[in-house]
Amino acid sequence: MQNEISKVYNGSIAEELGVEVGDKIISINGKKVKDIIDYRFLMADDYVVIEIEKKDNEEVWELEVEKEFDEKLGVEFKNGIMDNAQSCKNKCIFCFIDQLPKGMRKSLYFKDDDSRLSFLQGNFVTLTNMKDEDIDRIIEYKISPINISVQTTNPELRMKMLTNRFAGNIMDRIKRLSEGGIAMNCQVVLCPDVNNGEELRKTIMDLYKFYPNVKNVAGVPVGVTKYREGLFNLKTYNKSMAKEEINLVEQIQRKFMKEIGFPFVRLSDEFYVLAEIEVPEKEFYEEFDQLEDGIGMIRIFRENIKSTLKDLKMEVKGNFTFVTGSSAFEEIKSAADKISSVNRNLNINTVKILNDCFGHSITVAGLITGKDIINQLQQTRYAEYIIIPRNMLKVDTEMFLDDRMIEDIQKALNTKVLVCEYTGEDLIKIINEYAGRNSICQNQ
Repeated sequence: MQNEISKVYNGSIAEELGVEVGDKIISINGKKVKDIIDYRFLMADDYVVIEIEKKDNEEVWELEVEKEFDEKLGVEFKNGIMDNAQSCKNKCIFCFIDQLPKGMRKSLYFKDDDSRLSFLQGNFVTLTNMKDEDIDRIIEYKISPINISVQTTNPELRMKMLTNRFAGNIMDRIKRLSEGGIAMNCQVVLCPDVNNGEELRKTIMDLYKFYPNVKNVAGVPVGVTKYREGLFNLKTYNKSMAKEEINLVEQIQRKFMKEIGFPFVRLSDEFYVLAEIEVPEKEFYEEFDQLEDGIGMIRIFRENIKSTLKDLKMEVKGNFTFVTGSSAFEEIKSAADKISSVNRNLNINTVKILNDCFGHSITVAGLITGKDIINQLQQTRYAEYIIIPRNMLKVDTEMFLDDRMIEDIQKALNTKVLVCEYTGEDLIKIINEYAGRNSICQNQ
């Protein structure tokens, strides 16, 4: 059963009532709980009657609970969404999962397209497998914001890009959600000569009609691996193409800044790196709310480093290797040089890991495998402490894309691997904490 409880928090309402791990929630206020959205919506009251089936089917309890309106029961469920995730019905010409080699983490091969995961985890959904009643439920339950993978507002082109005859009604879906007061973040995976240029301009202007419910639009470049045999022939961005895209989007941004004081559309940092153009200033990114799209990561990291260098301990000594992908290499190396210039007792080298697994056209750190780190560091100099960014690992684990663990890296290289959030504060904190400790190996 999907509604099985896997954790009961200490001091919670659930613990006080005798709820145990293994119990199952059947209904709330007489309504069957189908998934996590039902659960959250039905629990949002100051008085609820919860029907619980005790573990091992011993008996059914009916619990009356008086609480604050937004007070939680204090449980977690064995299945996070209390239901099976909806799988993707599209065959997108740019789908990254279709370009995966064998031997990756098993969960990577599942294509989800579930609005519940959009709300709960930030996943982007295409809306193609949603029925009218699903839209009604989103509006009724105020499931907001929703992250929508738009690609284009051109119906014929969207059907072609998603290889789905139901993909052309995207504007109707967005209009209905907007009328229901649902906030939306939109993403466009940009494929040269397909949905970029003037097609992108049209998409942006169409989505702008629904501002402010459509909060923003993110443009990200298509990722193409070396495993594309039999797939749509896609181009990748080069320097001149990236410049053209930036120029076009900047024209549109200037219009929006005059009208609403907000750029509305932003391109990911990869475009600026490819074009060798400086990323915008921090004011442009406002609250940095599109970091998951790779938008503003360079600027926020740079600002963090600048503001936290003062916290670097001057008495510490140590050797560190920063590991990153091609796109962030210059930025990370610059940060390493700044840190070393402030404290000359620190020796920091930065290593660029080329993506042998997916192909060298994949340059982001988040798609680097454990095997590539091991193989390439064995061929170069590395320090007693290796620092990697958190986005190389599966959320809340120490597992890389290829199922290798941090422990595997440490054993293979006889070194210590430290995981850093993509912030200057965390990087300085790690250096302060580990510099000067006895190392488990010597410099190679």
